[in-house]
Amino acid sequence: MRTKYRQPSSQYVFGYQKFILMPEDHKATKSGKANVKLPEVVGKGYGTFWRWKGRYRAVKGSRASKKSKTTALWYITNMMKYPDANTLVVRKTYRTLKDSCFTELKWAIHRLGVDAFWDIKESPLEMTYKPTGQKIYFRGLDDPLKVTSITVDQGVLCWMWIEEAYEISSEDDFNMLDESIRGAIPEGSDLFKQITVTFNPWNEHHWLKKRFFDNPDDETLALTTNYKCNEWLDKADLKVFETMKKQNPRRYAVAGLGNWGIVDGLVYENWREEAFTLEQIRQQYSIDSAFGLDFGYTNDPSALFCGFIDTKNKKIFVWDEMYSAGLSNERIYQNITDMGYAKERITADSAEPKSIDQLKGYGLRVKGADKGKDSINNGIQFIQDFEIIIHPRCVNFLTEISNYTWDKDKFGNKLNRPIDDFNHLMDAMRYALEKYIKKGSGWLYK
Repeated sequence: MRTKYRQPSSQYVFGYQKFILMPEDHKATKSGKANVKLPEVVGKGYGTFWRWKGRYRAVKGSRASKKSKTTALWYITNMMKYPDANTLVVRKTYRTLKDSCFTELKWAIHRLGVDAFWDIKESPLEMTYKPTGQKIYFRGLDDPLKVTSITVDQGVLCWMWIEEAYEISSEDDFNMLDESIRGAIPEGSDLFKQITVTFNPWNEHHWLKKRFFDNPDDETLALTTNYKCNEWLDKADLKVFETMKKQNPRRYAVAGLGNWGIVDGLVYENWREEAFTLEQIRQQYSIDSAFGLDFGYTNDPSALFCGFIDTKNKKIFVWDEMYSAGLSNERIYQNITDMGYAKERITADSAEPKSIDQLKGYGLRVKGADKGKDSINNGIQFIQDFEIIIHPRCVNFLTEISNYTWDKDKFGNKLNRPIDDFNHLMDAMRYALEKYIKKGSGWLYK
């Protein structure tokens, strides 16, 4: 039997929240009310964030700091509170939304126990609050026209969540998004316009720092959060951070404490971000394809580099990527197949011969890299002679190459080796270019 809804009451406060359901079926509660104690659902550390009504909320934080989950909970709760509010959720590339923000918002709906109120669609990604028709839209900056052309059926487009805002390298792109939050607030309403940016602060030179953190105005809330405010982490989770603190202090400062990453001494400096098509570069350059695979699993991602090289004009084009932790070999094969690269020749990390054999068994044309003495530095020296053009959708490659630096000793002196971090796609690129490295440098692996 169809369930009837009426608009929830306006008595919404941070602390005790009522969602009102007027049911006709036997599964509903006798009172028709579901009571949710938000502090028990959200946890501690985000009270100011929850209550802020200024134009901007900028939250940089470590892994497991609850920033994304708390943001998702806020949007679901407040969409149900404000009947004229609509939300736009943005990442640099549309394809990354389903496994990030979309999943987080679905989790929030379920955690609040309000599944019956929401209609969730995956093609295209969209969420609708059934009682009013309010919507949560999902867009990527790789299709800017779809970002700026949204027209809402009910109320106004007043809220925006930009997840992994670090990926947006141009402040002009952010300004374009800022301007898309438009439309008059209904007279007499307590609704407000707001943009929330959440991100990991890998690079202190990013425009986000200057704009939101160095000198915030009275319309900006700038927060730094870390895993220590997450009361739901277990001993195993905490041990990951304690190990990181001992073994990789540089990463711990950012991924553990949420501090800005200090980037000094980049391995690759001759690179730029630029949109291009295969037709464009095939018309201008004589290119060969190059595919490399670095294995990961629990903490490290499996990373596939998909690119092209023009040895005559000294250019490397970074075209596509796979970057995900927790992938079985079967899942790696399926992802590569779904991306359309099942017939490509792939050079993979030879440290995992069993994985390579399994991928061969699935039908991939994969071989192990011929690693040898000084293979990392020889590969780096070869690549440094090239200009690297990176397609904007390769957000993980952009993050790695802008943080891949030379290591230092305990006195701060640079060493002749790169850091063992931000190197999954960097290693995959070297594997992909192995035959050109050996030929171009006159060097053979031992």
